Amino acid sequence: MTETVDERIARVAFNEHGLVAAIIQQWDTQEVLMLGWMDAEALRRTLTSGRVTFWSRSRQEYWRKGDTSGNIQLVRGARLDCDGDAILVQVDQVGPACHTGTRTCFDADDLAPVEGPQP
Repeated sequence: MTETVDERIARVAFNEHGLVAAIIQQWDTQEVLMLGWMDAEALRRTLTSGRVTFWSRSRQEYWRKGDTSGNIQLVRGARLDCDGDAILVQVDQVGPACHTGTRTCFDADDLAPVEGPQP
């Protein structure tokens, strides 16, 4: 028996605000592009439409990546982490992922950590 979308969403451990972190990754290169937030409806839209939808905490509204910029995210896969409190969404990113115009949101500020030893 195939699980329904609602049954899959029910496995997500949403936080006290009804949100879950969604890590967005380029499907073929594994590059981490951005992090956004989803509620159950944003996740439902993402799982059923083939495009990534987020919940904007600042604007209190849904937004679908690329609707205004053209930099769309086409869903290629989605997985829960082991605790169910984070989602990895693999996408085919068209154009830059970051609102600043860069490919990834994680290229701006290197925290220069001490690297651990080689195993």
